[in-house]
Amino acid sequence: MWSRRSCRYRPDASGLEELRARRREQESALRKARRQQQLVSKRLLREDSLVNGDGQAGVEIASEPLSEQEILQLLRDVQRGTEERKKLLSRLRRGLQHKETQQKFVRLEGSMRVLIGLFTSSLANIQMEAARCLHELSHSSDPAVAEACLPSTSYLLTFLSGHSVEFTELCLYTLGNLAVESDAVRKQLLPQGIIPALASCIQITVSLNHKRSQSPHVAVLEGLGYVLSQLLQAREAPTKIIPLVLDSVLPQHMLRLVSSNLELGMGVAVEFAWCLHYIVCSHVNNMLLISQGIVSTLVLLLLELGSMMSKAATEGLELLICPVLRCLSNLLAEDETEGCKVQIQDERLLVALFLFMQYFLQQHPFLVQECLWLLNNLTADEPIFCSAVLTLDLLPALLQLLSCSRMVTLLALTVLCNIAEKGPAYCHQLHQKAVLPSLLSTLALSDAQVVSQSLELLHLLFLHLPEAADDFLSQAGLQALKQHQDNPQLQERVRALSETYLQPAAASLISYAGASAAVFPSS
Repeated sequence: MWSRRSCRYRPDASGLEELRARRREQESALRKARRQQQLVSKRLLREDSLVNGDGQAGVEIASEPLSEQEILQLLRDVQRGTEERKKLLSRLRRGLQHKETQQKFVRLEGSMRVLIGLFTSSLANIQMEAARCLHELSHSSDPAVAEACLPSTSYLLTFLSGHSVEFTELCLYTLGNLAVESDAVRKQLLPQGIIPALASCIQITVSLNHKRSQSPHVAVLEGLGYVLSQLLQAREAPTKIIPLVLDSVLPQHMLRLVSSNLELGMGVAVEFAWCLHYIVCSHVNNMLLISQGIVSTLVLLLLELGSMMSKAATEGLELLICPVLRCLSNLLAEDETEGCKVQIQDERLLVALFLFMQYFLQQHPFLVQECLWLLNNLTADEPIFCSAVLTLDLLPALLQLLSCSRMVTLLALTVLCNIAEKGPAYCHQLHQKAVLPSLLSTLALSDAQVVSQSLELLHLLFLHLPEAADDFLSQAGLQALKQHQDNPQLQERVRALSETYLQPAAASLISYAGASAAVFPSS
């Protein structure tokens, strides 16, 4: 996440441990906020099922909610085995689009038994229409409705090898919707074998696609990704779900599908990229993913996506770039995955990150934060990437980000600190690229965290490049610091910076001025 570098203003052990603890708390809060922003959601498949009287795709006319008597009558009629059963089920499905009808339906004794009986029918058209009714129920916002669907889960898993792509897709999205809503559903799905069922389904579907970009089975792959992503976000996922996933063939297939050069469509890559992100965030066994090539796979994908920035068709790329960036950032943030950094040595990755930031800054600024988060973790301990930022002339673009939002500014300052920490040669180049004027601008801000990070960068510059303190003073730097000397959060750092670097520099300047005056007396 953030760099694990400790502050150097308080070198005693207790002070360092306190700062590390504070940094860990900040990282934890950041991770929690990121997880909460990616909320689980249900999905509803309706458009493919809407047909008019001629059997052509049409627009469905919204129906009114059904009364209990109307529901009972529909259930009686549909059990009589008439030729109108499909139409009756279609009317029931339209009624189940209303929450009040859903609640009435599940409260009626025997209603779910009848529906599941139709769902297991040997008649494909009846089975499909019953599946659509179940799907409408799965989309309900009432947890009681989801739990009423519990008897259907074993059949939904069995029918993942269904008679048609549309039917399999419908079963997958129904399972995903149910898994979101109810702990009881997930608790039942696991012993019923949902993970092996998904693994089997993905193996069959991938073999059927056989790299055909227009294959209808692409829709099934998207549905598989949706179910997995919902399961992987569950509270119990790290202990009960992710270990099962990692022990299956699913991770290898996820990596292949994410790196399929988008030939299967953006949707498939996006779904499985988020799945990988949730697994990596769980910290269950990231070394296994690394051994399977997750790092090289995602780096190559980012390079490919970076090459697409100059093309016109970039709509929706941010949906894929975001989880890929998060995966790599999380992997780099782990102490036990040092081998991950060895695998990332390609400087072109930095170019891709800056291309993303330049392209998405206005429309999708959240992606700039993700890029900087990864850049921070790349530069935290690796001189290679710090040098690359300088040699590839990426520093001016980084300095421009200091005038953006608060979080972007903080992350950009952290990256600059990572570079400055590497020593005098790096600080000299930062100084040559006019980092001081940019820091004077951030010191003028009222945000204590931004100012604190600016002070950290000044400390590193003055430590490794004492002449930078002279230039800072000549640019009215002392006055910039004085405005923060009464801030309880900053006054200790301001005082330490002034006493350690600026007062000796000021004294040196005064001595130099006095000596000059003695040599060149005024007339």
